[in-house]
Amino acid sequence: MAFLEINNLHKRFGAVDVLKGINLQVDEGGFLVLVGPSGCGKSTLLNTIAGLETISEGEIRINGRAVNDLHPSQRDIAMVFQSYALYPNMSVGQNIAFGMEMRGVPKAERDKAVAEVAKTLQISHLLDRKPSQLSGGQRQRVAMGRALVRNPQVFLFDEPLSNLDAKLRVDMRTEIKRLHQSMKTTIVYVTHDQIEAMTLATKIAVLKDGLLQQFGTPHEIYNNPANLFVADFMGSPAMNLIPAKIEANGAGCAVVLARDGNPPLHLRAANEALRAHAGQEVIFGLRPEAITDESGADRMAGGVVKADCQVEVVEPAGADTYVVTRLGGREVIGRMRSDMQVAPHSTVPFAFNMDKAVFFDPKSERRIA
Repeated sequence: MAFLEINNLHKRFGAVDVLKGINLQVDEGGFLVLVGPSGCGKSTLLNTIAGLETISEGEIRINGRAVNDLHPSQRDIAMVFQSYALYPNMSVGQNIAFGMEMRGVPKAERDKAVAEVAKTLQISHLLDRKPSQLSGGQRQRVAMGRALVRNPQVFLFDEPLSNLDAKLRVDMRTEIKRLHQSMKTTIVYVTHDQIEAMTLATKIAVLKDGLLQQFGTPHEIYNNPANLFVADFMGSPAMNLIPAKIEANGAGCAVVLARDGNPPLHLRAANEALRAHAGQEVIFGLRPEAITDESGADRMAGGVVKADCQVEVVEPAGADTYVVTRLGGREVIGRMRSDMQVAPHSTVPFAFNMDKAVFFDPKSERRIA
């Protein structure tokens, strides 16, 4: 049985449906990330778990117990907010201990718990400081400490890293990952950053317009997107999504891609499901790392197809070189080795790993193969 269960959850504000039949299950010790664009309903969903928002329909269960009608204080959860929400007139130690003090925990027990959490978060030297004397990353650690000290059944994080600069975000992401691995507490984490989602999660729920688009492991979400939205949203750079036509080719199929001023490009595809779509228009999806130079292609892949393409733009990115060509009327990004000598407007051989290809219906936007 799942530790956290969300069954057919609806949330309405007046006549507006914000959450539309959400179903999720998280195992004990799991790390669920809710991800999606602004306004998709992810923070509202988190707030319903916390009890900060009532639900219109459905059920939320924590460790087998329905919590729909329970006050937030009775749900045994702890929440870390985007804004830190620290008391400015209290020291770091007092901020961390405040919740325990309100529950009547003896001072000796409070002091011991604060010391343990401060050591875990590496903020022992900050316990006597006020929040105004801390950096953004330090404030976030204090906010996390205030949640950790309660030892709840479920931690809820509402975009906790969005106020930090890029480098600090990466550092804090690592700290949260390390913390989860050591404590093994169930976490629900909201972010609009899909890299954060891929890095932290054991399971990802992708939301759009209040609807659950896909629920699965980071590997499933990234490599087997259920629809065009998930394919485009997850990954940086995003998956290449190219209009194409499927052509029967002997015992197999070929993906036919239009090229400006040149004959169409034919890429062999061994995907059996494509035969049912011969003669039809599709959206062909391939991630940038599956389009590379010949020597950088996956040696273990059985479906690497090589073809000459004209380069439009070259973008050196340190460890990689991103190369832009045009297929099917769309810009297509390939990821090549950093030492690959490629010049704009030159024609170079590209290697397409068709083992990684996915295909979508252009009308329904659902995956078909």
